Formats: sequence, C-alpha cells, structure tokens
Amino acid sequence: MIKKFFLFIISVLVTTFLIAQSYHPTEENLRARKQFQQDRFGLFIHWGASSVLGNGEWVMNNRNIKVKDYTRLLNFFNPQSFDPDAWVSMAKAAGMKYIVFITRHHDGFSNWDTKQSDWKITNTPYGKDVLKLLADACRRQHIKLGLYYSTPNGKVGLVTV
Repeated sequence: MIKKFFLFIISVLVTTFLIAQSYHPTEENLRARKQFQQDRFGLFIHWGASSVLGNGEWVMNNRNIKVKDYTRLLNFFNPQSFDPDAWVSMAKAAGMKYIVFITRHHDGFSNWDTKQSDWKITNTPYGKDVLKLLADACRRQHIKLGLYYSTPNGKVGLVTV
C-alpha cells in the first residue's frame, strides 16, 4: 500500500515537472498577465434567470429542480431596475478597472439576444439585451469589459472586449 502511494506521488511530481517544463506562454499571454496584475481590481457579475430563486447559480442542481419547472423562470426574470450606467459608475467610483459579465450561464440562460436558443434575456418580460446595454455603458465610461461564458459541461470561456 505504501509502495503504491509512493509511486503515485512520484508519477504526479514527474508529470507536473514535465508539463511545467514544456509550457511557454506567448507574448500576448504575458502582456495579458501583466495587464491583469496592473488592473488588480474588478467586478464579476454572475447574474441571470437563476437569480430569481436567490440561492446561487447552482440552484437547479442543488434543489433538484426539473428542467420543465426551471424554464418557468423565463416568465419571472424581469430586472426592471437594471441600470448599466449606474453599475459601471459604481465600479469606476470604487476604483475598479474592469467588469466581467456572465453572458451564458451553465444552465444555458443567455444574457444577450442569441439566435442559438430561446432560453435568453430577450424572451423574459424584461425583453432587453442586457449585455448590449452593459457593453454600451462600459464603452461610454471607458471601462474594460470581459465576457464569461459557461457551459453545462463545465468548460468556461473568458473574452475581453
């Protein structure tokens, strides 16, 4: 048992060493890291239809809510008080240099008017493309915007615009 554990630890260490030795970040990656270090402080907004239930983004899974019941959130998500200019102003006043906004949640809900799905913000009573509104506010106020895209398989993408 101890021998197997020891061999496992050695194999993990060797693999880690080999991977670390073969990775060479691109110049673009190094510049992005430096910029991130300089910016330091930003706002991450994880918000969407699941917010109605007030129990975190994994509420469907945690409460074992069936898809047919969960999709009813489309009828209730109506962020009438959403004010992208106020959100951006607040971030800037606090000294933040960027905002990262969830564009698609892992439950498939999109905060923009995608043609790939009907499970989206523009099909809620609110009906507006909040991503476009937030992007416009970020442009007006000169703050960086990153887009976070989560999928059901756990893969995540992050793009800065």
